[in-house]
Amino acid sequence: MKKTDIAVIGGGAAGLMAAGRAASLGARVLLLEQNEKIGRKIGITGKGRCNVTNACDLRTFMDQVVTNGRFLYSALNRLDPAGMMALLEKEGVPLKTERGSRVFPVSDCSFDIVDALGRYARQNGGRLMTGTAVRSIRPTGEGFCLDTDGETVEARRVILATGGKSYSVTGSRGDGLTWAAQLGHAIVDCRPGLIPLTVQEDWVPELMGLSLKNTALYFETGGKKIYEDFGEMLFTHFGVSGPMILSGSSRLQQYLRRKGLTWKEAGIRLHLDLKSALSAEELDRRLIREMEAAPGKSFRNFLGTLLPQKLIGVFIRLTGIPAERRAADLDREERKNLGRLLKDLVITVTGTRPLEEAIITMGGVAVKEVDPGTMESKKCPGLFLAGELLDVDALTGGFNLQIAFSTGYAAGEGAARSCGCEPEKK
Repeated sequence: MKKTDIAVIGGGAAGLMAAGRAASLGARVLLLEQNEKIGRKIGITGKGRCNVTNACDLRTFMDQVVTNGRFLYSALNRLDPAGMMALLEKEGVPLKTERGSRVFPVSDCSFDIVDALGRYARQNGGRLMTGTAVRSIRPTGEGFCLDTDGETVEARRVILATGGKSYSVTGSRGDGLTWAAQLGHAIVDCRPGLIPLTVQEDWVPELMGLSLKNTALYFETGGKKIYEDFGEMLFTHFGVSGPMILSGSSRLQQYLRRKGLTWKEAGIRLHLDLKSALSAEELDRRLIREMEAAPGKSFRNFLGTLLPQKLIGVFIRLTGIPAERRAADLDREERKNLGRLLKDLVITVTGTRPLEEAIITMGGVAVKEVDPGTMESKKCPGLFLAGELLDVDALTGGFNLQIAFSTGYAAGEGAARSCGCEPEKK
């Protein structure tokens, strides 16, 4: 039987940070990770580059938090993006800041971040046991007893940092949510966040692989805008994806949750502006100039000056204008209709891809049952919770990883303090 002050369950971003912070304050820390290696989900973030945080101020950060932003103030004040960047650079990882204040390792290798977090935990005295799955957690009155697939662990405090239910291949299968519920916590219904969207229109799969840049979009229902953005998106065999779509999906899920609606009931539509640099009037003048400059050009070839190749067939179908008709023969109404489609291509959203394909899990342990300063459970003294397990989430751009680091840091500090260890005075 192993005995420790603090048992951290989960070797991801929140768990490694919690272990390192608690150990740095003098607590005996044992981290238990069921996978053979730590940080599997970190390793696949940012397409293997790891957008580790966002170098923005607190107000900007909070604007990107979708769910329960106020809960995060205390944790972010303990470890903000600048503090996280300093910690990683101290651990030997040079960083760079790219468009949108997104921070990456200079190496563009996510495993440099994983290695740095592992060093942070170990060099501060934490013990990391991989390939060790926890089967149950039992309060004992003086602490907790953890049954693993090896030996039993006795701990004075437990930090749950097992993640949500997305990317189950990395080990996030919802075990922590089950344990939290067994220990008295309410679990907010889990839904996919930062997830591609499925759509109704049968012409969308024809565009599979087409990436649009410098495109404006917005989502609406009943004429009310829910979310708007500008940037990149991607057409797929099932619908749409890409940075703008992923962020939009979380805002849409938030809207559905708040209104108590299903996707079908909400009737959400996606509006694309393929010529966002031009007003409707400027676009119409451009169409007239190009029609006059090449009067003998077919409608198909005329569209080639306006659209990517894959969109040409779709626009021929949607406008109803024959492909070989001369551009100069388009009448005013046909020209205006083409302009409207270029400025407002509408797609009906039917839902999302499955939860296991989501970048993050929305929902989780209700934050009203967790102390925001220490991350200690209000339902089960001695239990601390951190990371994606909590009902807190944000848009893309490094914000979700920072939330994991900040809540993990607070949980490690809170658990160590409850064991009699005190943070150093600044």
